[in-house]
Amino acid sequence: MEKGFDDAPEGAAETIRLAAAVGLVGGSIEDFTGNPQKPLFDLNHAKERVAAAVEAARKLPFPFTLTARAENFLRGNPNLDDTIQRLQAFEAAGADVLMAPGLPDLAAVQTVCAVLSRPFNFMAGIKDRSFTTAELASVGVKRISLATSLYRAAMSGLVNAAREVKDQGTFGYVDAAMATPELNSYMSSSSPHVR
Repeated sequence: MEKGFDDAPEGAAETIRLAAAVGLVGGSIEDFTGNPQKPLFDLNHAKERVAAAVEAARKLPFPFTLTARAENFLRGNPNLDDTIQRLQAFEAAGADVLMAPGLPDLAAVQTVCAVLSRPFNFMAGIKDRSFTTAELASVGVKRISLATSLYRAAMSGLVNAAREVKDQGTFGYVDAAMATPELNSYMSSSSPHVR
């Protein structure tokens, strides 16, 4: 839900209420403003937005997992100390899960996990900044998000296959492709693949 579709804390809270109304049981609020000149909300305002979202989540008639994201490493402020300060503020505001996409290495991930008492979510899918599930677990990560990585992998396959046909006039991609019956089995509600 990115920044909650609003700068104001009340808007972030309303986004949580609307998300719950359509059936979501969790979502995230970022500290990214959307403004390239000032990409991050000031810490106090960011914390107020998370606190309002948490309050809205707690008033729901079912458990709603609220994740708070510190966007420093994606938004031009690769400052680990500031990231930690933001995550700790979001934790104090009541966020269930904390997230800082784009951390540069496992040492940074471990440092972040060590200072938080709530679960840390690692976002896989950034080139040269993704690690194995075992490595992430060993440094304290409790949850892993795939973000757009599966979609990008699928689209990369599509683009590469189209390039092969256009540039080489061959169809070698077919040999590595999943057969239609197998693919269809993933789409059936009775499939053992669907959970």
